[in-house]
Amino acid sequence: MARLIAGLAEKHKLSPRPGIVVNKSGGAGAEGFLHVKGKKGDAHTIIITLSNLFTTPLHTGVPFNWKDLTPITRMALDEFILWVNAETPYKTAKEYLGAVKERSGGDNRMKMAGTGTAQEDQIITIQMEQALGVKFTYVPFKGGGEVCVNLVGKHVDSTVNNPIECAGHWKAGRVRPLAVFDAARIPIAEWKEVPTVKEALGVDIQYLMLRGIFGAPDMPKDAVEWYQGFLKKVYETPEFKDYLNQGALKPSWLTGPDYVKWLEAAEAQHKDLMVQGGLLKK
Repeated sequence: MARLIAGLAEKHKLSPRPGIVVNKSGGAGAEGFLHVKGKKGDAHTIIITLSNLFTTPLHTGVPFNWKDLTPITRMALDEFILWVNAETPYKTAKEYLGAVKERSGGDNRMKMAGTGTAQEDQIITIQMEQALGVKFTYVPFKGGGEVCVNLVGKHVDSTVNNPIECAGHWKAGRVRPLAVFDAARIPIAEWKEVPTVKEALGVDIQYLMLRGIFGAPDMPKDAVEWYQGFLKKVYETPEFKDYLNQGALKPSWLTGPDYVKWLEAAEAQHKDLMVQGGLLKK
């Protein structure tokens, strides 16, 4: 997403300077957060974050909170889908969860793959366990692409990957989407047939992942306003809209006090879910 934004800025001449994309992925995002936290007052450093903005400090105790940074805008929200291998007999979430329940009591539990430990995928897995009275063996991988590859290879039984991470394998007939973790179905033609978890299982489990932009601490007000204007132009380009559509991302532009209010609620939600799952830093 960072590279897309930088490319669109150059293509449409939206910025007087090029955007330089730097990966700092260590510690489930902690390296990137602390790097930007150390740039106090800098008008030229921004960071794209996911919901690890909340989960990483809560799980690791790293000295960082989203309030250390300057909120700029929310660009989108990621959907999550329950997937199984297309060669399995499970055609619905109800059929699959019935099989999960049968194997919940012993050592032969179904394996749920996810990205990282104590991050979004494991939180959703815990939500399912608590709401449905089942147990999985959670298997963490480094990234969503690796997660889906392991589902295709039958090394795990299911995943709760984002649509964009499994879309290619789905179109190739290798994996099967069973349910989406949102209040409504994804309103994009090719995804419309995937039911919500509430429709499929009768329990309302919802989870959406942040795609947010933050600036350095105490970023000058005029810089914040410039980035908001710049990113709004990016957001409205046909290419960015196509990116959201291709990845089944939920368009979710939000800035200012409304964005801060949303962040406060999201932080409280993540803390509550992580307490329930025993994922907080001891």
